[in-house]
Amino acid sequence: MRIQRKPEWLRKKINLGEQTPIRNLLSELELNTVCQQALCPNISECFSSGVVTFLILGRDCTRQCSFCNVDKAIQPPLPPDLEEPYRIAEASARLGLSHVVITSPTRDDLADGGAAHYAATAAAIYERLPDASTELLIPDFSGKADSLKLVLSSNPTILAHNIETVPRLYAVRKGADYKRSINLLEQSALTEPAIPTKSGLMLGLGEKIEEVYDVLKELRGVGCSFLSLGQYLAPSHRHHPVVRYYHPDFFVKLRLYALDLGFRHVESGPYIRSSYHAEKYLD
Repeated sequence: MRIQRKPEWLRKKINLGEQTPIRNLLSELELNTVCQQALCPNISECFSSGVVTFLILGRDCTRQCSFCNVDKAIQPPLPPDLEEPYRIAEASARLGLSHVVITSPTRDDLADGGAAHYAATAAAIYERLPDASTELLIPDFSGKADSLKLVLSSNPTILAHNIETVPRLYAVRKGADYKRSINLLEQSALTEPAIPTKSGLMLGLGEKIEEVYDVLKELRGVGCSFLSLGQYLAPSHRHHPVVRYYHPDFFVKLRLYALDLGFRHVESGPYIRSSYHAEKYLD
């Protein structure tokens, strides 16, 4: 399949100079961010504003998703760093964050999938920043209900889990299962209705528009409140190729469609990522 040339609306420049202060802080506290690992195109904008999405539980993922740039584990990843939650709370305080977003690689090697570490991180943030809100962007925990309950017991402001793409294309999410992810969002809404759920899709992997509409309807059907929709950009030629680039006008149309379905807040555009402008979902 021939890789298409990026259109003009996808030529955002990344300024490494703007990132220096926050990179120094992350280095000092030995913290990872998904911004860096996933090669996010918004990194200059966010880092220059002092905004990050923390990546806990190391940088190595135990799954082999073909769209993702997070490192793939060649050998068993290191065990959770028990001091990491406190360093994240320290970084959040020094950055003046009012909304802290936490995510991780998938850790199928851990019995609870890393749920206890998520809970510990949320607790450390609340202890240091009592007025902060938190967003926990979790993996599927291999469908383990106890892991989901443990994360929810930490009282995140938002529980997020990205569906990523349509069911027909789930081969790009090796080790994942569409129904398992839908069920996680449904169980979260049923277990703790006061904690809104959030999900996101990448467009351009080869989906049909009707399939996208069907996924959005299913997400609303299981009580998902918040939604992000963005353009998939292949991190390298080794990753799944971009099949289609969508014009910004289409993202506007898709946002209106999602709002009509009843989503409380939708961010939709070529450069939208799950945690981009994450604080706006609570406005």
